Amino acid sequence: MSEKGFNLSALAVRERGITLFLIFLISIAGIVAFFKLGRAEDPAFTVKVMTIVTAWPGATAQEMQDQVAEKIEKRMQELRWYDRTETYTRPGLAFTTLTLLDSTPPSQVQEEFYQARKKVNDEMGNLPAGVIGPLVNDEYADVTFALYSLKAKNEAQRLLVRDAETIRQQLLHVPGVKKVNIIGEQSERIYIEFSHERLATLGVNPQDVFAALNNQNVLTPAGSIETKGPQVFVRLDGAFDKLQKIRDTPITAQGRTLKLSDIATVKRGTEDPATFMIRNGGEPTLLLGVVMREGWNGLDLGKSLEKEVGSINEDLPLGISLNKVTDQAVNISSSVDEFMIKFFAALLVVMFVSFISMGWRVGVVVAMAVPLTLAIVFVVMLATGKNFDRITLGSLILALGLLVDDAIIAIEMMVVKMEEGFSRVAASAYAWSHTAAPMLSGTLVTAVG
Repeated sequence: MSEKGFNLSALAVRERGITLFLIFLISIAGIVAFFKLGRAEDPAFTVKVMTIVTAWPGATAQEMQDQVAEKIEKRMQELRWYDRTETYTRPGLAFTTLTLLDSTPPSQVQEEFYQARKKVNDEMGNLPAGVIGPLVNDEYADVTFALYSLKAKNEAQRLLVRDAETIRQQLLHVPGVKKVNIIGEQSERIYIEFSHERLATLGVNPQDVFAALNNQNVLTPAGSIETKGPQVFVRLDGAFDKLQKIRDTPITAQGRTLKLSDIATVKRGTEDPATFMIRNGGEPTLLLGVVMREGWNGLDLGKSLEKEVGSINEDLPLGISLNKVTDQAVNISSSVDEFMIKFFAALLVVMFVSFISMGWRVGVVVAMAVPLTLAIVFVVMLATGKNFDRITLGSLILALGLLVDDAIIAIEMMVVKMEEGFSRVAASAYAWSHTAAPMLSGTLVTAVG
């Protein structure tokens, strides 16, 4: 008995050599794809939101809304994929959030943000004098893959920041690293401390001090001299580059010329009070946040970072240490290991049940259906840019049940028909024609559900 029309099951049984070759090819391709697939904790997603921060010292919240935020919002409404803007204003500050439509194609988001930046820059000329910004931030999608703390006992933070910059450049050369952010850096400040009593005694006005510093610390172009050979630039050496130059700044008051160091103390420090401080293990520290490239294997990046950090620590001076705080590779490894455990557990259960109920030959066929189907899935995932993450791994775990169920139904139908006297080709043809459509419909309904 044979089935009319195209019948894939009958064709596979009839052309045994080609079938075995395809099984071997799919197995090899699946194994290669499995090791090449990227590993991540969560899937990448496109954030369709950007923020615009504008400052205007001295303005009221109403002035920020009417004279700053409203102008920016009107320009944002010209965007093609514009959805809405939300603005929060307070005296001297406006915080605007631009949200694109949910239907915005991910490939168009960066172009839309670029257009938004252009419109914001065009509008800057129409904003009131004294407005600072607007400052645009559209990098919400960056997720820190690993955090490292940089500590040094009894070392000034400005020196620690220089060490952090050196380490940052080394980490950027690790394959798979997109960017490295230094977190917890306090801005450097130069403090000039003087007493009003001394200024009053010497007859020096504080405004004279400020004016002298502003006039001295300028970069003034002085032109260049054209020669027959090289072009010689003339520079005025007035800008401050050392503390001693600030101390030697001349202050004129009541016909007398004084040095700034005669009336004030000049010293270097950090912003006080600090706007952002980080402690790790109870000690002040700087954090280096590593961001992974899209589609990269997180497990490979974790190993590469561990090797590079070990090399960096060997070259660091005594008293400075670089330690891991968090590492996403641990979570990725846990998710992948969980999938592998569930996969092999399901495979063993299926094989055991199939061997007991159907015999070893039928059990092998059922057991092979699971890894072969997953091998094809791995190849498709690699071709479409999918990674192993919590969403895809969860989907694969759920799919194991469907794969096992369909394989058992198909092989059982073939066994029953062969016991009734059908040939192998006829039995496989019958299983295809009578079970393929119902199993496909059931599987699709389950997947949609």
